[in-house]
Amino acid sequence: MIAGGIGIDFDNTIACYDHVFAPAAIEMGLVPAGFAGDKRAVRRAIQDSPAGDAGWMGLQGQVYGRLMERARLFEGVLDFLALCRREGVPVAVISHKTEYGHFDPYRVNLREAALLWMDGAGLFDTPHTGLSPDRVLFEATRFGKIARIAASGCRRFVDDLPELFTDPAFPPGVERHLLAPEGSTAAGPFHRHASWNAIAHAVFSQHRG
Repeated sequence: MIAGGIGIDFDNTIACYDHVFAPAAIEMGLVPAGFAGDKRAVRRAIQDSPAGDAGWMGLQGQVYGRLMERARLFEGVLDFLALCRREGVPVAVISHKTEYGHFDPYRVNLREAALLWMDGAGLFDTPHTGLSPDRVLFEATRFGKIARIAASGCRRFVDDLPELFTDPAFPPGVERHLLAPEGSTAAGPFHRHASWNAIAHAVFSQHRG
């Protein structure tokens, strides 16, 4: 479907939740009032608390569903998609996302919430971005996501999780680009970038064709 193209993850790669997790965790009583920290800090705090993994999964279900509207588009994403469009490089979003969040009493469809958010963020301005809803693919497991990446024929993939790129099942012929925060020390079989502008430079300045 996207032979020779680029695959992109969704959560924490296109949609930024850095400012969402801590306030949501406070609202749900999972961390104390005044807690400050990014997603990783919130995850550690909850998993080390009596709420444990169940609390963390419940928070994710709320952030990616009922609170999805609070997410922000990562700076540089729209410019990157526009550049792909101009260069004739097809793009698909391939996301590990279940239909419903764990322990979500509201039963919000996470995939529908993501598509609505993407539309509102201008990602489906197809003449500009080259992206449309039929190029957004969801898989219920990481294994399914990796299999979809392999089947897609994409030459490059962008994600925020080093674990994806170090998974033995990840297709060896796909170039790996990790979106990591400034100061990250993550190391592995991937190119690490602190921004979408850095990814654009790496892909289109060094890897044309």
